[in-house]
Amino acid sequence: MIQDKKVLAITLARGGSKRVIKKNIALIKNKPLLTYTIDEVVKSQFIDKYIVATDDNDIVKVCQDNNVEYFKRKKVPDTQTTAEGLLEVIHNTSKYDYIVEIMCTNPLKKVEDIDGVISKLDSTKSDSVVSVVRIWDNHPSRAKYIENDSLIGFDPNEDPDKPNQRRQDLTPPAYVRNGSIYAMTYSQIVETKRRLGPITRPYVMPEKRTINIDEPRDLMLAKLIIEDENN
Repeated sequence: MIQDKKVLAITLARGGSKRVIKKNIALIKNKPLLTYTIDEVVKSQFIDKYIVATDDNDIVKVCQDNNVEYFKRKKVPDTQTTAEGLLEVIHNTSKYDYIVEIMCTNPLKKVEDIDGVISKLDSTKSDSVVSVVRIWDNHPSRAKYIENDSLIGFDPNEDPDKPNQRRQDLTPPAYVRNGSIYAMTYSQIVETKRRLGPITRPYVMPEKRTINIDEPRDLMLAKLIIEDENN
């Protein structure tokens, strides 16, 4: 609870994954991926209830082994949106003021990030808050498109002879969602069936705590980072 607001945290953990088989319970240092999120969630000073929603019996076993409440879902269709998955859980539990989706595909996030997002949602009275990370080499000002086999800048006023700026000099700083944490009010998700509302605030996470496991190489990188941190 934060102030007088009750907080429900949800992790949607499907069993199926096309690019990384059983991704959500892939082992990193002999621990299932999901447990890295569980370990941080249980440290939160704000979360009143945490539920892992899954359609997979192996993920259920991980929840049981870690004393985490789970919501067993029917097979999740590929067409289902994340908001629909969250609503399925929300409508099957008691009412909470804030809903926090904590994705388990980033094992590097810390409880300070989770509580930071929740605190910002409450203090700013926003519809939603989303974790983001600053991008450097992929800054939009460096992006081009190809037309008639030529590289064209998206900025029509761009000087093609201007030398590339150092990445730290690119302005304004650019950010992208990093696939870690989404927080929203109950009314935002229930009334609009969307996670992000008209007033969405960013919570900036450091690059060193950002990775989104979507491909086998992402999993390999996460393993290297975590093993290095523990050495």
